[in-house]
Amino acid sequence: MSHEYCQEVLNDFEKLLTTEIGYDVIIYAGENENMKELHAHSNILCARSQYFYAAFSNEWVEKKDGKFIFNKPNVPPQLFNIILRFIYCGKIDLTNLQISEILNLLISVDELNIHSLISYIQNHLFNSENKFLKQNPIEILETFYQHDSFTDFWDYCLEKFCEEPKILFESDKFTRLKAAVLELFLEKDNLDLEEGLIWDSLLKWGFAQNPSISQDPTKWSNEDVTIMKATFHDFIPLIKFYCISSEEFHEKVYPLKELLPKDLVEDLIKFHIAPNKLKCIYDSTIIERKQFAIFASWIDKEEKSHYCVRNIPYYFNLLYRASRDSYSPVAFHARCDNKGATLIVAKVTNSERIVGGYNPHQWDSSNTWKSTMDSFIYLFTDKNDIKTAKVSYSNGNQYSIRNLSEHGPAFGGGCDLYFNKDGNWHSGNNSYDYYNSYPKIDGIPARFKVDDYEVFQVIKK
Repeated sequence: MSHEYCQEVLNDFEKLLTTEIGYDVIIYAGENENMKELHAHSNILCARSQYFYAAFSNEWVEKKDGKFIFNKPNVPPQLFNIILRFIYCGKIDLTNLQISEILNLLISVDELNIHSLISYIQNHLFNSENKFLKQNPIEILETFYQHDSFTDFWDYCLEKFCEEPKILFESDKFTRLKAAVLELFLEKDNLDLEEGLIWDSLLKWGFAQNPSISQDPTKWSNEDVTIMKATFHDFIPLIKFYCISSEEFHEKVYPLKELLPKDLVEDLIKFHIAPNKLKCIYDSTIIERKQFAIFASWIDKEEKSHYCVRNIPYYFNLLYRASRDSYSPVAFHARCDNKGATLIVAKVTNSERIVGGYNPHQWDSSNTWKSTMDSFIYLFTDKNDIKTAKVSYSNGNQYSIRNLSEHGPAFGGGCDLYFNKDGNWHSGNNSYDYYNSYPKIDGIPARFKVDDYEVFQVIKK
């Protein structure tokens, strides 16, 4: 009969580390007043670390008075003690370490080539609910950008910062970000930040790199212009200027036109002054661009992973606004009939609720019905919180879209959501109604008024 006493063995090895009996390795960890002498055993180090194995096998390590000497000024003694404890008995505790210490530990472990500990530390960071990202985002990026060994972790950080870019862009150390790292972010289509805010952040970063140059471009000398153009040169092609509103273009971009190529400036001027030119600006008084990203995801039936504001694959062209064009069904049909796919957005009075629907066909006044499985109705319980969004797709019956000349937009055979000629919105979405086209969404009132509603033509980019 065989027995295993693993824990007993590990405990004995831990005692060996603390008692230092028979040590033949001296490690000088840290530097200056923080330097400390640590003792270890070459056989154990050699068995547990590729770094030490190579050092002892190739005899490139210094030896004095029968002891191997290692100088590691780049590793603080408290971190080296953690590494040695793991080497001897496999024990590791990161709970009391600051993020900067964990990063230094990871770099040190990578240098010592202890693969199992590298994996453990990275998993610890992965499972920390991104708290470490918020503590010092700039330090994290600078650390991992310089180390090719952490490709997976670098990609993870990039994606998380793209999902929550304000962690990075609103950091008080944002302007310290290296140009190459900033460029990597601006290249990402899934950077979930509106283009106007990206431009603001880029300007903040650029002026910080040249503190002696005035932030008022009217005071720039020819030399200042040359310096600033060089600073921004690689970033200008990465900004989606056509997705910046006309107001922001006038206030924030045009005054700095010297930074942009002349032909781009001319095209942007034409773009912003042409009243009938299709724009990718999301002109709504009810919702923001982040909601349009959700709608685009629903249109493509990407319910689990939503588009970001930079990679919305559709234009949403405002056709109709009730407060501007009249609430009457006649006005709705005059502006929205025969315009192809459309999105309805309505704000429920005395609430933060947003309701509406998507028609993948077109509206008309034919008093007929259309079948589709691509239409949907939706609800945002709180328009400011995209997590409150609910969507309900058509079951494909013949009443999915109702084109009624005396009414406004109408979805569903059970009048699941429609604008009545009496000026009220109705949701007759009842689970027992045979004609219903959409699964019921709890929270849409049966009868309600809206502060305003808008209709957008949906065009694939």
